[in-house]
Amino acid sequence: MVLLCSEIWQLSKSAFQEKRVDVHTKLMRRYKQVPEWWFICILIVNIAVTVFACEYYIEQLQLPWWGVLLACAIAFFFTLPIGIITATTNQTPGLNIITEYIMGYLYPGRPVANMCFKVYGYISMSQALTFLQDFKLGHYMKIPPRTMFMAQVVGTLIAAFVYLGTAWWLMDSIPNICDTELLPAGSPWTCPGDHVFYDASVIWGLISPRRIFGDLGTYSAVNWFFLGGAIAPLLVWFAHKAFPGQNWILLINMPVLIGSTGQMPPATAVNYITWIFVGFLSGYVVYRYRRDWWERHNYLLSGALDAGLAFMAVLIYLCLGLENISLNWWGNDLDGCPLASCPTAKGIFVEGCPVYT
Repeated sequence: MVLLCSEIWQLSKSAFQEKRVDVHTKLMRRYKQVPEWWFICILIVNIAVTVFACEYYIEQLQLPWWGVLLACAIAFFFTLPIGIITATTNQTPGLNIITEYIMGYLYPGRPVANMCFKVYGYISMSQALTFLQDFKLGHYMKIPPRTMFMAQVVGTLIAAFVYLGTAWWLMDSIPNICDTELLPAGSPWTCPGDHVFYDASVIWGLISPRRIFGDLGTYSAVNWFFLGGAIAPLLVWFAHKAFPGQNWILLINMPVLIGSTGQMPPATAVNYITWIFVGFLSGYVVYRYRRDWWERHNYLLSGALDAGLAFMAVLIYLCLGLENISLNWWGNDLDGCPLASCPTAKGIFVEGCPVYT
């Protein structure tokens, strides 16, 4: 299925139409539905509180009122199309990079504002989809919608206070928490996830994308990938029109292919090529020669590959890792690029590396 703009538009319109044909929906008619004004009231109250907090604590949060409204607009705009992609492909593209990119350009030099903008623009969309997934589960389990709604609202309020209280307790009770230079050796309180969040705020908020990907940076050519991502689904559509008899072309889903790279762990190019080769070859062979099996068990094959990878990782660790035994072969070579660690700035001399002038 090729997710083009026209298809997303058709699915978006159908989301607002009353089509109650399945048995689950017929059974759920017995329960009272959640009124829309409940959602609207929560939305208005939350936006108003967020704007007030950002304006009242403007020196700490750095995010002005227009930044909150822009973040909410981004979340509103992307929730439905990304929800359609999630429901169709089980892949959820994230807005974390694009929100950091936008705010870094509009409001450079303010890392905290960049973090807040990402939270309101990206996490809001992500939590909305999680909310819908819970409602979908409750729909199939025949749980009354109002009961589901109250459980989610109450659970959210409890979680907010628990998270905040836990954070305060940890910061007060553990000296030098998250400071890897002052913590004792072997301390578990290194906060790797928080360091990633902090590093992102510095890169996108303090330094700003303009100094990296703009006219003041050296990686401006990366911006062409935005255009490539926009026209990639069109290429699949044109290929299908040119070769209508090749049904396998319809199975190419560019949002999944492009978005799935975000699910890959940090690794070298060799690992990526191996992953693509095994996944594509196994999928093509099964589809080519056992299409009937593929149509019924393609998700089973995907789960088997994931489970096999996890099993082999544990097996290799138990058999080799515990004995400090490593295997040196082309699969774990560092891309075969001996100059990858060389500096690229002008005038810096490092033995064995070229000097740029």
